[in-house]
Amino acid sequence: MISAKPNELELLELWQESDPTMGIKVNFPIDARTGAASSAAAYFEVEPGQHIGRHTHSAEEILLILEGEAEAVVGDERGRLSKEEMAVVPATAPHNLYNVGEVTLRVVGFFSSAAVVTIFDDPLAPVNTKVPPMIGAPLPEAEEDQTAPVNAAEALDH
Repeated sequence: MISAKPNELELLELWQESDPTMGIKVNFPIDARTGAASSAAAYFEVEPGQHIGRHTHSAEEILLILEGEAEAVVGDERGRLSKEEMAVVPATAPHNLYNVGEVTLRVVGFFSSAAVVTIFDDPLAPVNTKVPPMIGAPLPEAEEDQTAPVNAAEALDH
């Protein structure tokens, strides 16, 4: 059995130099790297007044709000989500999540694939890439450059 406790995960902090309101702390505890065959989960936190940054995923995502209040932007749609609410983000849909509450936004994203490619509109620091430390293994054709997926566990060690 693969398991994880969100409150015990070591989180990788990512931000965008171009946007001081973008900031996320994230971990990918369940995915192809940990033995999942056809699904994955990411846990992330966003501080009040911050957002996660506009990005896309190669797989459908279900967001579950564990704590806080968010404004979700999916394509041209906007909506509020609060504790214990869920929302579906279609594969390849540009989306963003803003913490509009008073407490840290805590979210689990469940994916319909064990290996998910995530691409942000703007590069993320400190990894200096639009394709962050992410769920699953890198694509076979990805090379070691700024667009290649980075292993989250390796990034946490640096």
